[in-house]
Amino acid sequence: MAKIAYILLCHKDPEAIITQAERLTAVGDFMAIHFDARADKAAYEKIRTALKDNSNVVFAKKRVKCGWGEWSLVQATLNAVKAAVDAFPRATHFYMLSGDCMSIKSAEYAHQFLDNSDCDYIESFDFFNSDWIKTGFKEERLIYRHFFNERKNKWLFYTSFRLQKRFGITRDVPDDIDMMIGSQWWCLRRTTIEKLLDFCKARRDVVRFFQTTWIPDETFFQTLVRHLVAETEIDTRTLTFLMFTDYGMPVTFYDDHYDLLLSQDFLFARKISPEALELKRRLGLLYAADGVSFKISNEGRSLFKFLTDRGRIGQRFAPRFWEAESDVGRERELMIIICKKWHVAKRLLERIRQVTNVPAIEYIFNEESADLPDLGGIQKTLGKRTRHRRALMRMLFDYFDTDRLIVCMDPGNLDLLQDFATNRSTTRMLEVQCNFTDDYLIGHAMRVGLAGEQTPEETLQRLLPTIRNEITTESDRIRDAGFSHLERLKEWAEIDNNANVLARFLSVTPEKGREIAELEYLYAD
Repeated sequence: MAKIAYILLCHKDPEAIITQAERLTAVGDFMAIHFDARADKAAYEKIRTALKDNSNVVFAKKRVKCGWGEWSLVQATLNAVKAAVDAFPRATHFYMLSGDCMSIKSAEYAHQFLDNSDCDYIESFDFFNSDWIKTGFKEERLIYRHFFNERKNKWLFYTSFRLQKRFGITRDVPDDIDMMIGSQWWCLRRTTIEKLLDFCKARRDVVRFFQTTWIPDETFFQTLVRHLVAETEIDTRTLTFLMFTDYGMPVTFYDDHYDLLLSQDFLFARKISPEALELKRRLGLLYAADGVSFKISNEGRSLFKFLTDRGRIGQRFAPRFWEAESDVGRERELMIIICKKWHVAKRLLERIRQVTNVPAIEYIFNEESADLPDLGGIQKTLGKRTRHRRALMRMLFDYFDTDRLIVCMDPGNLDLLQDFATNRSTTRMLEVQCNFTDDYLIGHAMRVGLAGEQTPEETLQRLLPTIRNEITTESDRIRDAGFSHLERLKEWAEIDNNANVLARFLSVTPEKGREIAELEYLYAD
């Protein structure tokens, strides 16, 4: 019969930790606790006092000050694992938990589940080829050394990163291991844990490598288990049911989720709301129960996605915060460069950046790959950006800590232009009018899929007037919209004229306007 040693990492709520330890060990299982060294000393003493007579509970011999994204979380886990290995020789499995996890099956079911399959349960996906990392650093987590906490010492973290990148100070991943990634919530067999601890003693070079990677709790165990255990003995999944919203936040479970949780093909769930007292009570009773049968439907994630999608149209959940706050801001100035030739607008934007130092972003509503900061998920797709355009713009103003921002848009985005023009912020527009040769229009037709390499010449010649007329029509629509702050920069105009146009658009001196307008290759195709 399986015996589980729970590895519990926690930092708060001593009463909940005591209750969790008593509940999980009451049926003969074990627990090793690591309580964050940064946390309240009195809370830690309260836990130790309450559990001092429980022979199935042990504490990590050395407590670590933990920080998100740091090696300290892995070290804390290893300290608790070592304590459990030494104290509980009868433990067959080691199960990683946090303070806000709770069992969603009975102990009887969990033991039988583990007895029926001789394998390790851990997410272990290829670091470089999988899409486990959705946004932010990927390779940078590994090839650069991370010495500072990103959340507490943001300036030091990013300054250190930029200096290493600037001077090419990189390192290689250890040659003989394949880097993997996955959730930190795992369940490993005793034989695997023992192999892992022996490996850590023998391969200090690998341990040192992980000590300066970023977010190593998502890579350390995931990589070493794959290195030490045959692939056929690994089930690449977690036994802890957890979900994330589209915006990277963990889904929290409440009292009314009891039946949903029991029907999932998992042993534990994370995270349970501290206020879900009735849910905690019912799940606590369930763990000690005998003879309970579970009907596994495993629809949790698909049901959550369906209900969330309904919420987006106002038929299930409350509107997201950015749908409720749909104004860019009265005191802000949004400047929009409108140009059909995107490369021209980008060159102009870069020159404006250099001369004025005003924050500027390229075609955020036209190019999926536009260089945007992480704004909680709203920036991920063109659909989201367009749907929540005012909120996106407001968040960009906040991110850059500015009251002036420049973006580029295609002339075809008339609805967006009209929407921003009616906002309470000041919206200035600069339409850049260019000459369009036949060769350019043919290239444009190929880029948008209207023509291909094999399209006959006569077809292209029939197509050209239509494309040229469409460009002219888009410009006429912008003119007819009657925007109050609209300037026009013309490829064929004199430098002095364009300099004055830029000066008015940017609210800068004519000298700075000329400095921008004199860019020699601005209109080159």
